[in-house]
Amino acid sequence: MWLFVQDHWRDGVEILILSALAYHGYLFLRATRGARILTGLLVLLLSLTIISDFLQLEVITWLMGSLSVFLAIGLVVIFQPELRRMLAELGSQRLFSFNQTDDASLDRLIEAMVELSHKRVGALIALQQGIELRQYGESGVEVDAKISSELLNTIFHPKTSLHDGGIIVDQGRITAAGCVFPVSQREVRDRAVGLRHRAAMGITEETDAIALIVSEETGALSICYKGRLDHDLEPEELRQRLDAILGGMLNDDAEEGSDASGKKAAAIGTAPVASGLRAVWPQELQALIRRHWKVKLLAIVLAFFFWNMVKTQIHPEPRTKQEFIQEHGLKGATEL
Repeated sequence: MWLFVQDHWRDGVEILILSALAYHGYLFLRATRGARILTGLLVLLLSLTIISDFLQLEVITWLMGSLSVFLAIGLVVIFQPELRRMLAELGSQRLFSFNQTDDASLDRLIEAMVELSHKRVGALIALQQGIELRQYGESGVEVDAKISSELLNTIFHPKTSLHDGGIIVDQGRITAAGCVFPVSQREVRDRAVGLRHRAAMGITEETDAIALIVSEETGALSICYKGRLDHDLEPEELRQRLDAILGGMLNDDAEEGSDASGKKAAAIGTAPVASGLRAVWPQELQALIRRHWKVKLLAIVLAFFFWNMVKTQIHPEPRTKQEFIQEHGLKGATEL
């Protein structure tokens, strides 16, 4: 057993790395238009690979190898928005950033949102975190003012020229108003999610900002983070959610409290897995294993299949004497 581990531990590390890439790729691409494209491509490629290997179709195998470079370039073009979001999150310095809004400003912000909700006045607010929102602020009007209910009611009043855009809040101060935010291209099934909510999803997909929304039609309060929209929250729920994000206590399960359509997401049934782990491992490790365990298992299987396919291409199995005779004839058998 120990000799097997010594000989193959590198293979295990490679499979774990590929599994992690596949799992996190799923987290980034789920609920996007590109997810269906990627699923179709994976099914097609896996089917062609299995069929060509089983039936030894040399032409199909050669074509897949030759077109792999063009396929990689095509994937970069197709998933350009998702790749931008991934690189933006990797490049953010949120762990070392103290760019947060103080509690008093947050209280005033929530109070102003409640007033706007009662008046059925729409609002879109982006709280800047580690990634600068200067490029979006340049699309609006520069402002440098403390957060107040009166100011927010004035900005978002339907008769003012700045009401049709979003505002940017940085360190408890409003830095810009009337800003144009990018609109998310993700599929949304809930018709109640309008353009203002799509803009909130877009800004949080492109950056690490937190977006707060007041619906003009229903007055519902919503929060969006990393493209995940929590719709129709009570003021207390909104504040708790905001505190959890700013405090860094948000885990993957909390991020999935609602999907892009604004509906509460159901928890994945993990009772069979949880029962066997509860008495053995700490609670944190149990939660890590239970979270998306089906997706993680599928990622490991796909990673092993891909690793084995590449490993076979790099180190092909030596041919037997009988196979060499069949391929080159009896004369070539003397070369073995």
